[in-house]
Amino acid sequence: MIIFGTKGYLYQLAILTLVCGQCGNPSAHTLRKRVTKFTLFFVPLFPISTKYATQCTFCGAEQKITREQAEQLQAQAAGGLGGQPQTQSQQQPYQS
Repeated sequence: MIIFGTKGYLYQLAILTLVCGQCGNPSAHTLRKRVTKFTLFFVPLFPISTKYATQCTFCGAEQKITREQAEQLQAQAAGGLGGQPQTQSQQQPYQS
């Protein structure tokens, strides 16, 4: 008997101040990375899907973005426009 499946991980990469495309308010947006991994006997082996998105903290709207856009936004956050970067790459992922 072989037990296999998938497991999802959600990483919060950065918190950015952007203008929301849904509600139009300048508010904090979280930059998130969702990784789905193939598991064998409940052990995650390799990623099968990686998706990036930003979510508005004001209205909750989520917008999917490309990997290149996510890297640019993360570099912008690391650039620290007037302060310390708010990246949280060492944080434990949320598992779904």
